[in-house]
Formats: sequence, C-alpha cells, structure tokens
Amino acid sequence: MTAFDYQGSSARILFGAGARARVLEAVDALGCKRALVLSTPHQAEEASAIASLLADRAAGLFTHATMHTPVEITERAIELMRDLGADCTVAFGGGSTTGLGKAIAFRLDTPQISIPTTYAGSEVTPILGQTQAGRKETVRAASVLPELVIYDPELTLGLPLAMTMTSGLNAMAHAAEALYARDRNPISSLMATEGLRALAEALPRIAGSPRDLSARSDALYGAWLCGTVLGTVGMSLHHKLCHVLGGSFDLPHAETHAIILPQTIAFNAGAAADELRPLSAIFGGASPGTALHAFSVKIGAPTALREIGFREEDIGRAAEIATANPYWNPREVTRADIHALLTAAWRGDAP
Repeated sequence: MTAFDYQGSSARILFGAGARARVLEAVDALGCKRALVLSTPHQAEEASAIASLLADRAAGLFTHATMHTPVEITERAIELMRDLGADCTVAFGGGSTTGLGKAIAFRLDTPQISIPTTYAGSEVTPILGQTQAGRKETVRAASVLPELVIYDPELTLGLPLAMTMTSGLNAMAHAAEALYARDRNPISSLMATEGLRALAEALPRIAGSPRDLSARSDALYGAWLCGTVLGTVGMSLHHKLCHVLGGSFDLPHAETHAIILPQTIAFNAGAAADELRPLSAIFGGASPGTALHAFSVKIGAPTALREIGFREEDIGRAAEIATANPYWNPREVTRADIHALLTAAWRGDAP
C-alpha cells in the first residue's frame, strides 16, 4: 500500500426526499438567527418557498446569483446581508448560487447552508471559482466549504433534461480527474468510482423517465460523491480548460464540462491508463475518452463547443491562457496540444 494523506469533509449532509423541510432545523444547528436566502433570478419563486419554511428566521432574499460568480455580484449580496443583519446564508440552486454563498463566506466567514438543485457538486468542496475583469480565479479555503448541505431529490425532478445531462457529466468530470490526481488516495478513488457508477446508471434512466424519483435520487447520490472527491484532491487539465473557457469566454459551466471531458480524458489516457481503468470498466470500450463521448451522444448531451457559442478564432487565445499558468497534469501539456484538443472539441469530434 502506497503511503497517503486523507482528510475527510467536515460538511454535514442531510439526504432524502423532502429533506428541504429541515432547513429551519439546519439554521438552528448552526446557531444562527437570520438567514439570507440566495438564488438566481430564474429560481426566485422556489427560493421564496424556502424562505417561507424559515418563517421569521428569513432575513430576506437575494435573487441575483450569476454564472461564474462575478465579484461585483458578491459585493452587492454582502451589502444586503449587512443591511438586513443576516448571520448566515441559504444557497438554493445550482453552481451559480452555491458559488455566491461560498464567496460571501470567504469574505465574511459566515456559516452557510447549501440546497443544491443540480448535480454540480461544488456544495461539498472548499473551492471557490470567481471572476473579475474577464479572468476566473480559484480559491481554496476552509471557510469556503458549506457547513451543512441538504440534498432533496424532489428538487431535481423539474430540472430540464438537457441541463440534467450536462450537470451530471460535470459531476463525472470531478471524479474522472480524481482517479489520476497527483494527491489521490484509496478513499478518494473509491468515492470517485462509485460516483461515476451511480451517475452512469442513473442518467440514461432519467433520459427515459425524467421524473423517476429513484433515478433522480441515485444521480444526486453520485453527484455528492463526485463533488466530495473534488474537494479532497487536486484537479488537472480538464478543470483548467473549463475555468479558462468559462471565465474568459463566458461559456456555460456544465455544458463546457460535458464537451471537454471526453477530449481531456482521451488526452491523458496513455499517461494514466492504470488509474483510468475503473472508468473504462464502467463505460466499456478500449478508450475511456471514446467511451465517454459515446455516452454523451447516447444521453443527448452537447459534444461541440461551437454549439454553445465558442468561436473558432478564439481557440488560439484560449490555448495561450490555459498554458500560461497550467495545473499539474499526468501528461505534459503544450500550447499546440491544447490548440489541437480545443479544435477537436470545437468541431465535436470523437477523440
């Protein structure tokens, strides 16, 4: 057995259908009195229902969470928190809202509760990705990790099918890269493999029956595992490229992960063949990248960056940004490599 370090997550997890009804209990458990409920504009009505469950513990609503967590939005939310005397946040929604809650906690060190409605997984990581002046920066700090997460599969029943599939692939990306992470350990690899298995089985079932609560529950379970792994080990080329494409070119987060994942796994497959063997076993086929691409096609996920607004003429600039300050990767990366990878991803080629 190779020596390793392992630190488990300190986040408390409440999982189950109807678990959102425990939000007041969650606020009490944190010793808080006034919670600011966060959401995107699209989910304002549902966030208001969460505030109703909090009764007089709801300080108010901030419904302006935005993709990639712009610093200026965070500053507006902090100003409202101070005006209302809020002492914690309840982030309701996907990665955009979770990111806002984390950004507030990073600056104010206030407790936070997350109620995710997608499979992004960021609610169980101490990692904050925020944008300023067209660049996305990543911060890792203990204060960024939500203290309590409420997973209610009923809240994902209305998640549109297209978003379900891309969000699920986003979660899978965390686990796939965790398999070859430089600081991986036996526990992270077990969690990554189980998370990948759960999502690989659940997503096709959801594609056939979008309101199958059992399948939705399995997918949320898989997303929790994949997100937890993301919070315990470092990420590599895949996440670097997605941060560049999202932060510098404003591409949608989940769709970008879905498209880039088969390409980056194929790129690293030769250098991490042993580590990626569990992925190959789950999806079949000799090449894990090709198998992931076929799975994406099967569940109707996008496979080409041009489909989500990325311009071919921006490939060179993206490659330059991605290689200026690269993440560790099991295979050496050059600007020419990234240019070729992004070109294939732009076209939607099978790797």
